[in-house]
Amino acid sequence: MEDMEKVLDAKEFERDLAEAEGEEKEKALNELKEWLFKENIRIQMERKKLKQEEAFFEKKMDILKSGFAQLDLERKKVERDKLILEAEKNAHISYTRQEKNFDVAEMLFQGVNSSLALKKRYKDLIKMFHPDNIAGDHEMVLVINKIYEELKQDYEMGKRA
Repeated sequence: MEDMEKVLDAKEFERDLAEAEGEEKEKALNELKEWLFKENIRIQMERKKLKQEEAFFEKKMDILKSGFAQLDLERKKVERDKLILEAEKNAHISYTRQEKNFDVAEMLFQGVNSSLALKKRYKDLIKMFHPDNIAGDHEMVLVINKIYEELKQDYEMGKRA
């Protein structure tokens, strides 16, 4: 709006200049030069101000970009930590379950006093806990196999009898 007024002032000034003669014309020309000089300085100041604002905007943008990059890194770290915690939790649950299965399997072999009784009990337990059965449990079968192998070696070496 202010620029439009200045343009209208300049056009009005040109009309006055065209109508003026002699000294008045020279005076009008000097006034026009002075106005143009001031206007040129004002435009240069506006350009300088605009460049400063652009530089400031670029700095803000860089700060925002680095902030978002940092947030993204932190988000990825949190996700990785979450996965690690879940894996540790699942491993702990799995380990605890295996410990329980081991205790149960040892109980299932209690009272076995010969290698023949051991073999019979092993076959019966495998039939019960085989994963193909409805109530089958793969982990329990692994534990039963492990305990059976340990007890079998004990009987073969003559530790139990």
